[in-house]
Amino acid sequence: MEAFHYKKGESPLIVSMPHIGLEIPDDIKAHMTDAGKEMVDTDWNIDRLYDFLWAMDVTIIGAKYSRYVVDLNRGTDGVSLYPGQTVTTLCPTHTFNGDPLYQDGYEIDEADRINKYWLPYHEMLAKELRRLKEKHGYVRLWDAHSIKSHVPELFDGRLPDLNLGTGNGISADHALVEKLENIVRTSDYSSVLNGRFKGGYITRHYGDPKNQIHAVQLEISQITYMNELSNEFDQDKVEKLRNILKALIKIMSGSP
Repeated sequence: MEAFHYKKGESPLIVSMPHIGLEIPDDIKAHMTDAGKEMVDTDWNIDRLYDFLWAMDVTIIGAKYSRYVVDLNRGTDGVSLYPGQTVTTLCPTHTFNGDPLYQDGYEIDEADRINKYWLPYHEMLAKELRRLKEKHGYVRLWDAHSIKSHVPELFDGRLPDLNLGTGNGISADHALVEKLENIVRTSDYSSVLNGRFKGGYITRHYGDPKNQIHAVQLEISQITYMNELSNEFDQDKVEKLRNILKALIKIMSGSP
C-alpha cells in the first residue's frame, strides 16, 4: 500500500504537498460524520495549481490520504506548532470550524495511523533530502499548502493571499527568503512572511540552513485560485497566480 504520490527528480528541489490527499480507508470512513467524509479542510486543487512542476526536474511527494486520517504536517510528539492558538492535531477530531469528524464513541488508533500513513511519507521525504543533498551539496524543500480565506476558528478576518513561512527565520537562508519575499511583496497579492502560518512541522523539522537544507512553506488563500463555496478550480484566476508561483519555484530551484 503506497501512502503517498511520488515523482523523482534530480534538481536540488523537493516539493511536498502533505494535505492534498482525498482517500479515507473504509474502516475509518465507516465511523465518520458527514463533515468528516466531506474533507472540507483539504488543500483543494494544490496539485493542479502546481501542475507545471511535472514538466520540471523536481522531486514531488504528495499525500494520498486525507489530512483527517493523519496530518503529515504535525509531529508525533504532540507539541503544538502555535502555542496558545487553536490548532488541529496529528489525528484530527474536528474540522477547522469545530465540527466533529467522528461519531460518538469512536476511538482513534493513533499508533496504527502513524505507522501506516505518517511514517512512510516522512521516511521518503527524509530519504530524498539526503539523496539530493549528497548530489548537490545543498537541497531545498518547498511545502505547498492552501486554506480558505476565512476560518474564524483559526484567525481573524481574511487571510493574506500569500503566506510565506520559515518558522520565524529558522528553516531557510535569509538571502534566499528575501528573494522570495520580494516577489510576493511586489505582486498584486497581499502577502506576509511568518504571519499566522509560520510553517508547520515539515518546514521546521527538516529546515536546517546551517547544513544547507532550506525549507519554506507557502500557504495560499484559496480565494486566489478557486471558488471557495464549490471548491471548483477557477481558470480565470489561475494563470495570474501561476506566474508568481513559477517565479518562486525558479528561485528555489536556482543555485545557492
